[in-house]
Amino acid sequence: MTATAVKPDLLGSLLTRITGDEKHAPSAYSTLDVLWVLYDRILRVSPETADEPDRDRFLLSKGHGPAAYYAVLAAKGFFPVEWLDDLGGSTSRLGHHPDRVLIPGVEIGTGSLGHGLGLAVGTALGLRAQGYAEAHTFVLLGDAELDEGSNHEAIAYVAATGLPLTAIVIDNRSATHGWPGGIASRFVAWTVSMVDGRDHSELEAALQPRDRPHVVIATVEPKGY
Repeated sequence: MTATAVKPDLLGSLLTRITGDEKHAPSAYSTLDVLWVLYDRILRVSPETADEPDRDRFLLSKGHGPAAYYAVLAAKGFFPVEWLDDLGGSTSRLGHHPDRVLIPGVEIGTGSLGHGLGLAVGTALGLRAQGYAEAHTFVLLGDAELDEGSNHEAIAYVAATGLPLTAIVIDNRSATHGWPGGIASRFVAWTVSMVDGRDHSELEAALQPRDRPHVVIATVEPKGY
């Protein structure tokens, strides 16, 4: 079956086709706008260029509730929209966590919180070593993931090496622990953009590729589609 792109106004209907993971619906809805702006306006990757070595990389570290990720990939034609009707089935490619071996367009398998930023560091280092100066790495995290210590090692390393990496943190106040100064204070020596996670124009401006470490903190209020 050939996958074809669909119009953005159908994105919400694609998301509602996915059933069986309703408990993670807030996670999916909080990321939908960011993911759409990334794939529609920012990332240099498409179904036709998904294997090109100099493509941009997007890594989903916020591994719970990948329904929005699947909906956007289907909307952009990476796989047929009919796949959305079977999440976690015995013959389905779409699991409750993304699998890069089974799903076109997925760069890494995720699920364990706190791993994605470290993997993004390795990805950005690899692209730099191979001379792909135009290839940028983006990673999406949840605010609660920042409670994992591995992220702080990654944040410090990226700052010290000046990697051209953009981290996006969805702030829906789901973190267990508070942090003096807010999320931005964790990203020492990174440039920071604070945006409305539903505002596509703000997101597009903040997500423009940069040649140094940058974090986009997208505040999201719960809402349905």
